[in-house]
Amino acid sequence: MHYSVLLNESIELLDIKPEGIYVDGTFGRGGHTKVILDKLGKTGRLIAFDKDIEAISYAKQNIHDGRLILIHDSFANLKRYLQSHNINAIDGLLLDLGVSSPQFDNESRGFSFRFDSELDMRMDNTQGVNCREWINSVTEAELNDVLWRYGEERFSRKIAKNIVASRDKKPIVTTKDLTQIIENSIPFKFREKGQNPATRSFQALRIVINNELEDIENIIKDAPDLLKIGGRIVVISFHSLEDRIIKTKFNELSKPKDLPKWVMVEESSTNFRVVAKKIKAKLDEIEQNVRSRSAVMRCLERIK
Repeated sequence: MHYSVLLNESIELLDIKPEGIYVDGTFGRGGHTKVILDKLGKTGRLIAFDKDIEAISYAKQNIHDGRLILIHDSFANLKRYLQSHNINAIDGLLLDLGVSSPQFDNESRGFSFRFDSELDMRMDNTQGVNCREWINSVTEAELNDVLWRYGEERFSRKIAKNIVASRDKKPIVTTKDLTQIIENSIPFKFREKGQNPATRSFQALRIVINNELEDIENIIKDAPDLLKIGGRIVVISFHSLEDRIIKTKFNELSKPKDLPKWVMVEESSTNFRVVAKKIKAKLDEIEQNVRSRSAVMRCLERIK
């Protein structure tokens, strides 16, 4: 079953205006989208993005609402889309980052080490290089770098070395092939309790295959300037690499620029303010959906 993480809290932070223009950057299975539509008036509009063609197909089959515009693309291209449709500003943007539950739980998508399936990991499986192709062609040095930077995997060097040695004998084709190599690379005494040894590596590979951090950096660079006064950006992230990008940018935008002490400035000398920092899921939500345990939500508002 699909749960929308921090659903009520994120909608409350968006502070939806009935006639506003809003963007759901990650449609998924439409949990947030449906609630936003319920709060919009007749002239309100919602633009929903998703890389995954299955998510877009689900939306077309299950949501019939003239106020909803569906875009099969990355939210990173929001600015270009708005310009092409003569939309100058929006009232709010919601980003629920990372892989969605339907993607993770679909055996054929190759996101999870829980299944023995072909390595794919593409959120948009209609284009681009899949994980099987990438991992059988990447250099050992680049693989090590990806595992260390995006997975913060302490055994990145050994894993990369063993992957290259293994693929020289036989191509790595399935999630099971890859999981076994990773497990054999990490000494038992260094494995994290309650966590599969392949967790960090799978996260790193998924991030690089889908350009996830680059997409976040692009949207968080463009989106603040697209907000109307009073408009808000709400972001739900699931690991420190995502959250660090959001936190850094929100802090940068909301803090006054460093000026000499003798320069007189108003207290609200910035165009933005941070409305919410590091909101976490409550215990009852975590009990219902364990994925929400790692979620962190932040909100930025344009004030002038």
